[in-house]
Amino acid sequence: MKAAITTTYGGPEVVHFGRIDRPEPGPGEMLVRVGAAGVTTADWRLRAAAFPGAISAVAGRLMFGVFRPRRHVLGSDFAGTVEALGSGAAGFAVGDRVFGFQFGGAHAEYMIVKAGGAVTKTPDSLTDIEAAALPFGGLCALEFLDRFAKLQPGERVLIVGASGGVGAYAVQVARALGAIVTGVASGDSLPLVERLGADHVVDYRKTDPANLTGPYDVVFDTVGALDYASAAPMLARGGRFVPLNFGLGDVWKGRKSGRNGHAQILRVNGDTKEGMERLTSMIAAGQLRPVIDTVYPFDDIREAYAKVETRRRKGAVVLEVGAPVTGG
Repeated sequence: MKAAITTTYGGPEVVHFGRIDRPEPGPGEMLVRVGAAGVTTADWRLRAAAFPGAISAVAGRLMFGVFRPRRHVLGSDFAGTVEALGSGAAGFAVGDRVFGFQFGGAHAEYMIVKAGGAVTKTPDSLTDIEAAALPFGGLCALEFLDRFAKLQPGERVLIVGASGGVGAYAVQVARALGAIVTGVASGDSLPLVERLGADHVVDYRKTDPANLTGPYDVVFDTVGALDYASAAPMLARGGRFVPLNFGLGDVWKGRKSGRNGHAQILRVNGDTKEGMERLTSMIAAGQLRPVIDTVYPFDDIREAYAKVETRRRKGAVVLEVGAPVTGG
């Protein structure tokens, strides 16, 4: 089968296409024919060993390969069709359309997916391309805002990077949770942020996010523009600062948060079937929709990576891997 392969760390040019054996599903696994796959910030960082923060750089190399990547086929957001089932792979049948998130393997024509992992059936209302745009950003937004920050109805939330791969979903999730949403993005992205449900918008090119006063109950920084020291003046009593990316220095900078009546929440999100099913419920309720910046042919994966690395996008970047599949 055809796969995008990375055997060394570096820029988009290190990704090349090759033929590898089609995998066979083991117990509890299924073989998925990939229709579409996302290219996310996580894929970029893994390919380039561009782990944020000093502690993350060391830990990242130890986890994913000190001198070269251990996993040669990246891609975690996927949508496709079940081709074969291993023993004990419950809940799915051959021919089912599925989408989800699994670390690595999606940048190929076929991938192995754990049936008990962060995967569920694709809603008939979504194409494979639309479905592949959702898992990374949607799950991340749901975990950070609901599970970690415990955002409540009526609370005020500031989302920095509100039009990006995570931020575009954070605006929708926060709105679904009943919050009053302020989204920070560039001027040309503000109409999108408003359409996604933001009550207020801020153009970071005209107003430095660090100069905002709030007060906000939650500040969710998806792009690394703030630290606790700069977020503290805009936090209400009991406010939570939730950075998506952080390093060792952020632990030190947030040491006074408790004394100030705040909480700095430094967490890494998990990805679960329950999370995927909740996203699906939100889609059915009209609370969540895919946001796609660009769709690239599979052969143009290097261009897709280059787009992600600009950090100037409106939603997800998606690869069309297989033949187009539409909803029912």
